[in-house]
Amino acid sequence: MAKILIIDDERAIRNTLREILEYEDYEVEDVDNGIDGLELIRKNDYDLILCDIKMNRMDGMEVLSEGLAIKPDLPFIMISGHGTVETAVEASKKGAFDFISKPPDLNRLLITVRNALDRGSLVVETKVLKRKVSKVRPILGDSIPIAKIKETIERVAPTDARVLITGANGSGKELVARWLHEKSNRANAPLIEVNCAAIPSELIESELFGHEKGSFTSAIKQRIGKFESASGGTLFMDEIGDMSLSAQAKVLRALQENKITRVGGEKEIEVDVRVVAATNKDLLKEIEAGNFRMDLYHRLSVILIHVPPLTERKDDITLLTQNFLEEICSDYSMPLKKISDGALEALRALPWTGNIRELRNMVERLIILSDKTITEEDVKAFANPSAPVAALPETAAPQTDFNQFKNFQEYKDFAEREYIKFKLEKNNWNVSKTADDIDIQRSHLYSKIEKYGLKRGE
Repeated sequence: MAKILIIDDERAIRNTLREILEYEDYEVEDVDNGIDGLELIRKNDYDLILCDIKMNRMDGMEVLSEGLAIKPDLPFIMISGHGTVETAVEASKKGAFDFISKPPDLNRLLITVRNALDRGSLVVETKVLKRKVSKVRPILGDSIPIAKIKETIERVAPTDARVLITGANGSGKELVARWLHEKSNRANAPLIEVNCAAIPSELIESELFGHEKGSFTSAIKQRIGKFESASGGTLFMDEIGDMSLSAQAKVLRALQENKITRVGGEKEIEVDVRVVAATNKDLLKEIEAGNFRMDLYHRLSVILIHVPPLTERKDDITLLTQNFLEEICSDYSMPLKKISDGALEALRALPWTGNIRELRNMVERLIILSDKTITEEDVKAFANPSAPVAALPETAAPQTDFNQFKNFQEYKDFAEREYIKFKLEKNNWNVSKTADDIDIQRSHLYSKIEKYGLKRGE
């Protein structure tokens, strides 16, 4: 229900407007002077202001200017019994949505009110969408590790040096990659992202280098790969540690020669790409295990940037939490919620195995489930809603019959299937939410669902 404030020093006008608007199911408040009206605007969230121009104590034009200074997106409809073209133009120049003469025509008033409310909703939606599609969000934090990362980005971004970003899932590796591109000389060219873990090994070469029509069964037309798409810009290869050895060899050649060949093609295509890679694995250990090429590692790691887990930068939790509060409340079009010092202290004490992503999810949960101020008790009650599972007695027998598995791979597939099924059911088969919950790409989760033949309600 839209909330409207009427500011007018004539009681009869206020009563008439209130009666009309309340009949249309709007929530209405009124006040007889501009000073009190501005105080209400500061304290409350209104969707629309109806304001008289000629008033005692404070002129309506002053109320308009100061009200928009407090809340720039708040629509004002100005009302006057001495309406002239000059007055209407002045009100419009100062930011008023529209101007109505007294006594107001009923149909004109209601149409103008509806249009103003629609416009206010569009402004909020546009701001949310702009933020969602904006190139890059700020790297938040004042801790020493974050300051070092920001300094490294400033030094490295203007060069074409390849960068390898390491860190745990959810720590912000993608954000660092985006800033490296944003501050580079390639910022006006595309930033192309590819998640190496989400693409099956048999398709990774086609994804990276493209393919010619007819090169394999499903290649019904030519496809441009990520390397070509990123030419002139930056290619961000996320989860590089999960790439197959055969694909690693092709990537190494592309980095060495700055040339690629599409699958099924013979022509060499020159590419001008800056590669930024990221991984949550220890690549040196992967090299020892024979899972990653040492020569590719050295090609990628000209510059190394390590993004620390949230447990190593707990001083940043307050700043991150405040930012998430503003962002999420804005997304939900709700008044900004406050958080107590005790609640912030309780958040800092949590283990944060999911890092920044987990913190944002927790803040969103607290916003939804808490009152106007998030308290320490709210954090304890809602931050980790899963009830602790009692430990099994040492003598308890395992519930799974391990004799049914011929080898370790069969058991791994069984365990993975049951885990994904449990998470899907827990999230009411919301695939996007489940993918975030278990920290994998949505496309990868769809592949797993298909692989294990999972169906809703089975």
